[in-house]
Amino acid sequence: MTKICLISDTHENTTIIRKAVPIIKNLNPDLVVHCGDIISPPTLDEFKELPMRFIFGNNDGEKEGLRKKAHELGFGEIDDELELTLGDKRFYFYHGTKEYLIDEMAGAQLYDYVCHGHTHRTRDEMIGRTRIINPGAMYMAMKYTFACLDIEKNLLEFKEVG
Repeated sequence: MTKICLISDTHENTTIIRKAVPIIKNLNPDLVVHCGDIISPPTLDEFKELPMRFIFGNNDGEKEGLRKKAHELGFGEIDDELELTLGDKRFYFYHGTKEYLIDEMAGAQLYDYVCHGHTHRTRDEMIGRTRIINPGAMYMAMKYTFACLDIEKNLLEFKEVG
């Protein structure tokens, strides 16, 4: 597994999601992780062409409905945080509601990547050996963006959707 795309804070913005999905699909990622604030279960249908995983954001009130829909679509479990090992890299995904938690996880130096959303702003920062990434947002942002990470090369690109 070498390519992962990150998206966050779509807030049911299906107009932008429908523009983003073909762009992401064309990049042929091994995995796409949504870092929270999906909002409603029907929104998950927009991502059915992609190899997705999701985490909850602070605006995801319909948790049981989102869990059920994710299971139906084969997206795996949705929870407040997600830890994955991809290749030889360790990832931690969290929406970012408690900002101190992101800093704690990065500061612990247990992960190669700590990925979050919530702020609706892109972020690419190193704390020790840990790279913190926020893909931006697809709702209420100056620019609608997602991120694409080549894990082997440690190359990150922010892609604009408009």
